[in-house]
Amino acid sequence: MPLPNAYAQYNNSKILTATPSELTLMLYEGAIKFCNIAISAVQQKDIEKAHKNIQKTQKIIEHFRMTLDMKYPVAKDFDRVYEYLEGRLIQANVKKDEEILNEVLEHLRSMRDTWKEVMRINREKGVVC
Repeated sequence: MPLPNAYAQYNNSKILTATPSELTLMLYEGAIKFCNIAISAVQQKDIEKAHKNIQKTQKIIEHFRMTLDMKYPVAKDFDRVYEYLEGRLIQANVKKDEEILNEVLEHLRSMRDTWKEVMRINREKGVVC
């Protein structure tokens, strides 16, 4: 079996066996990865690559927004943050603005780190999410 195929199978298995909280973490990691690629593409003046990766980041943020359970008050707060990030990504895409992308990246990293901490606390409490 060729190595790329083995890697793809491993990633697919990882996704299929992940808990919802692990999937959320993977999405944050993906958004961070795509935002980093977009920043690099902007620096290299690769407009198409920047555009594609900004859109990938946007799609993850859109997914987060669409899956919020609005019966919880904190969901409204998350919705406002995600809405803000979507707007900033649109601006970054139109302007191909590295500074805006760095701002979005900072927010994404903070949210990912907070999510990791929530997962750690729940694990310590024996809560499976």
